[in-house]
Formats: sequence, structure tokens, C-alpha cells
Amino acid sequence: MGGFAATHHQAVMTLEERGQARLTCTCDPNPDAFQTEQRAWHFARRGVRVFSHHGPLLEACRDQLDLLVVPTPIPLHAEMHRAGIAAGLAVYLEKPPTLDHIELEEMIAQDQRAKKATFVGFNFIIEKPRLALKTRLLAGEFGRLREVHLTGRWPRPTSYFTRNRWAGRLVGDDGRIILDSCLGNAMAHFVHNVLFWAGSGSLMSWAGLEGVQAELYRAHAIEGADTFFVQATTPERVQLKIAISHACLDSITPAETVVCERAVLRYAVGQAAEVQWQDGRVERLGLPPFDTLVDNHLEYYRYLRGEIDRPATTLVDSRAFVALNDLAYVSSQKIVTLAADQVRSQRNEQDQKNYFVINNLANTQDAFIHQGIWPSEAGWKRDAPARLVGPSELAQFRSVVHAMAAPGAEPKPGA
Repeated sequence: MGGFAATHHQAVMTLEERGQARLTCTCDPNPDAFQTEQRAWHFARRGVRVFSHHGPLLEACRDQLDLLVVPTPIPLHAEMHRAGIAAGLAVYLEKPPTLDHIELEEMIAQDQRAKKATFVGFNFIIEKPRLALKTRLLAGEFGRLREVHLTGRWPRPTSYFTRNRWAGRLVGDDGRIILDSCLGNAMAHFVHNVLFWAGSGSLMSWAGLEGVQAELYRAHAIEGADTFFVQATTPERVQLKIAISHACLDSITPAETVVCERAVLRYAVGQAAEVQWQDGRVERLGLPPFDTLVDNHLEYYRYLRGEIDRPATTLVDSRAFVALNDLAYVSSQKIVTLAADQVRSQRNEQDQKNYFVINNLANTQDAFIHQGIWPSEAGWKRDAPARLVGPSELAQFRSVVHAMAAPGAEPKPGA
């Protein structure tokens, strides 16, 4: 019931009012902590049963259920997905499905035994303007696809990284891979969008990866990284560039840019989309109202009712996203703690929270995206530049991440 699950509760309550769904039961390890929420969500009136663990919930209620929604911490996804499939249920699995490519393959194998394919909640794939633009892209209207860029700055206060036991972690206390980060979690929707734009097989396709380079940095006192610079190449020779960070105070909606021979497409979720043609014409596209969770629930319900032939994003469709994350760590080999003179601590008077801010971050991101200048070439101290790796080097992933998480692997800020 906590965290992002609360947003799902609001969405399902809306859908219940429309007669589209009914919430039968829910669980949380500490349900008594959510008495206020249970009253606000009218559980008593709606007849919602509350459990403290998903196991007893499934045993008691499986015959009344069509769908299990899993908006829980990343390391719990595989276990809960497996339990839902074993109970014969369809599963709406929040993004990311996992950030370990080995675990993802195990989940895909589980899904092959399911009555209905699992939906992975990457929210923006079903936007109609996005689908229309990709249809035109695949038809060749904009010429050959050359590059796809993503730039994003989403401020996160120091308290964000203490919100739970897995925030900002690479590996859990039990040794399981987590990789909580802006790349793998907070801005995962937009990273997934980049791979969607570059998928050339069909409308619902995502790019393969031939090579990946990445430099990972941290300004916060965390185990993981809060700032990523990633470059990848697809088998079709399309270049993908991603520069995103939580170590900032200025917020910009992650901007997706699709560079083609005859036009540049720009897409900012919830704001605007446009096509800038080489001849100077600018085609502006309206983005109609879009309720991310309500609309994605409804889209999955359409699939479950047999009205469409597939979910918007399946576990198989998530392979490129998980591989990109994993190869970014293999390429970087280490997470560099930024020097004290590169970072400042700043209190935001609006929310009364403390932030770590990387100096000159916006310019460094722009130089990387538009000029190909890596931070290590622009004065960010690092032993070696990003190493080019390919899918065959995924075999090193787990050992690299565990080495990164080992005590003393790299001093944390302030250590």
C-alpha cells in the first residue's frame, strides 16, 4: 500500500467507479501503518480484504481474481510474479521488471506457462501521438534514423535515498541485485522510450544492442550511481545517447530527440511533440490528456478481454532495457565519487529539503549529447574512459556489480 502502490490504488478506485474493475484484496507487510489510506480508499465500503503477505492473499482470494498488480520494491518482483503465475493470474508488473538479465530470463520462462502475458508498466508506450510518429518513422517518411537522445534532470533530495532499505542500492542485504537509479528506476520509462524509437522490426519493437559505453557517477552518499552518461549502438548503426541525473536542483522533463535524415522529432511527455523538418518547416503535434495509470490499466484489460492481441510491453520487450542497464555497469566498471569541488550542498527553500547539486551539469550533458564529449574528457576525474562492451560481456555483470558494492570499492561522498 505504500510508495507508488498508492497511485495504483487511486487508479483502480477510479476504474471501479467506472465499472471497469473491482479491487478484491491487497497486502502490505505493515497494513496497520496505512489506516488513513484505507479509510480514504473506502476499503470497508468496497469490501477490500487486507493481508500482510501475498502468499495468504493468493491462497484465500485466487478464485475471485483475474489480475494481480505488483507495484512493490524491485527485488520482490520476480518472487511475486512467479506466485501470481502459479496462481493462474494475469500480472501487471511495475517497471522495472528486474534489473538483472539472468533473473529476467527466468521470469520470461515463467511467463511462458501463463494463461496471459504479463504487462510491464512502462507507461508511455501506448500514447497515440508516439505510436503515430513511430508508424511514420518506420514508413520512411523522415528518412533514415540516425540517433536517439535522452536528456533528463530530476532533482532528488538526500531524504529520497533513505526512503527505504533498497533506495540507491546496488545489491540488497541478501545479495540480490537491485540497481536502483535514475537509469533503472525513476527515469526508466524514458530510457525504455529511447529503445522503442530505435526498434526497427515493427511498431511494437525495441532496439537490439551491439555496443554500450557508460560513465557512472555519484554526488550523494549512496552505494549506487545518481548520474549516468550512456552511449549505445544498435545493429542498424543507430546511436543512442543518454545523459540523466538526480544530482541537480533544476528539473527538466526528460526530453526525447529522434534524429533522422530529413527531420528531427522532439517528444516531451505531458508537454509537447514536434517534427522539425530540414527545410525549416515545423510540425507541432498536440498531446491529448493522458492518465498514465488509468489508461495503462485499461489497455491491459483490453488485452485480458481479448480485444487486442498483446500487452503494450511484455517481459520479452524488456530485454533491451535490462541489458542496457547491465552493460552500463559492465562498461563503467566503477562508480566515480565526484570531487568535493564539483558538488555543492543546497537547501531548497520551497520544500525545505537538502540536495546535492553537480556544478555545470547541464553544460556537461549538452556537450556529451551534441558533441560526444564524455565527462572524463571535460575534467571529471576518472581513472579510465568508458569501455566499449557488447552483449557477450553480460556474463561479467554480476561479478562487476558485486565488486562495486563491496566495502571500500569506492569511497562514498563524505567518507
